Amino acid sequence: METVDMVLTDNILTLFVIVLISGMIASKVSKKLKVPDVVLFLIVGIIIGPSVLNLVSTNEYHLGNQLILTFGSAFILYDGGREIKLDILNDVKYSVGLLATLGVVITAFAIGIVAVYVFHMDFIYALLLGAVIASTDPATLVPVFKEITLRDKVKQTVISESAFNDAVGAILVLSILTIIQSGVFSLTENIYELVIMILGGLIVGCIMGIVFSFIISDSKYGIFHEYAPLISILAVAIAYTFAEKVHGSGYMATFIIGLICGNKKTFKLWVPEIDFTIQRNVRETLAFLMRMAIFILLGIQVDFNTLSKYWGHALIIVVVMMFIVRPLVVIICTFFDKKAKWNWRERIFIMWVRETGVIPAALSGMIISMKIPHSDIISSVVFMTILITLLFQASTTKYLAKKLNLLE
Repeated sequence: METVDMVLTDNILTLFVIVLISGMIASKVSKKLKVPDVVLFLIVGIIIGPSVLNLVSTNEYHLGNQLILTFGSAFILYDGGREIKLDILNDVKYSVGLLATLGVVITAFAIGIVAVYVFHMDFIYALLLGAVIASTDPATLVPVFKEITLRDKVKQTVISESAFNDAVGAILVLSILTIIQSGVFSLTENIYELVIMILGGLIVGCIMGIVFSFIISDSKYGIFHEYAPLISILAVAIAYTFAEKVHGSGYMATFIIGLICGNKKTFKLWVPEIDFTIQRNVRETLAFLMRMAIFILLGIQVDFNTLSKYWGHALIIVVVMMFIVRPLVVIICTFFDKKAKWNWRERIFIMWVRETGVIPAALSGMIISMKIPHSDIISSVVFMTILITLLFQASTTKYLAKKLNLLE
């Protein structure tokens, strides 16, 4: 007779195999069709999920689902942090800082206000909806930007914003969930908790980032440099777990580690070339695997009954965000940065390139698994937002950059 542990293990392995095989097929098809692979991942998730073939259900694989969403989103934030170059970021740091903080807050509240009238829900749940879709997606932007020679100033701003605002968006969502679950709102207490989450994540991320960078460097302290790929995975797991234990943000901690590890040369830390190459290949493969898994899981969780009921309402939210809220956020957040000297062409590009992706998908999955009220509506809006922004924005990025003369 199978024990509970054996059943859970079998379930996790089964989920992993199904996701991996279906994801590889979807990735291959996306290259043939020349559409973003995450769109195919979503569609594949729907096909293998309860809505069509019913091969897998996240209710049946709850533990595996939660593990993939938590570690996957943490590792993708780490990978996004590695793409940021501090020397270029220094020239646009005020714009990035405002877009990733004030921009997320404005987006969450603006969408929250619209959602109250569109869905007739309490403001706290409408605000949760707004916070979930407020952040952009480095996991989608980075592959797109690798195919075009975009100006460094614009490229680093968009990637940096997406990496920072993912962490900020995740923290904001978790803060709102704390208020919902406790049933108590205290401005002082909630601001205090938010500050603790941010500072805890920053401190843990900085310490872990420096320590792990030292032990894989080619200095006398680099005793584990040949294990650089494993250290990357270990660093994400340890930083996330430790930050959460001290009530900090695990997402912020993993992002900061990525930021430090991606700028080792700035800190005079070097990794032997062969170890660096292996580490990069392993990191990119794992990030791709996590991205694939999260989007397929989101597709599996799509409830067509709810989606058919709310797709029109969700479409209103997406259109308002793309054509009203996002342009307003960019205008406000770049207006105060005189040093960056933004022109209208650069602003238009930043307004348009704000794909929604992995972290909102992961957060939506967590909210569903926690059975938060209106989670079905939030899931429908997240699905529509991801699908529309990827189909229309990610696929037109190169064309828009060329038209605005922003290619090198």
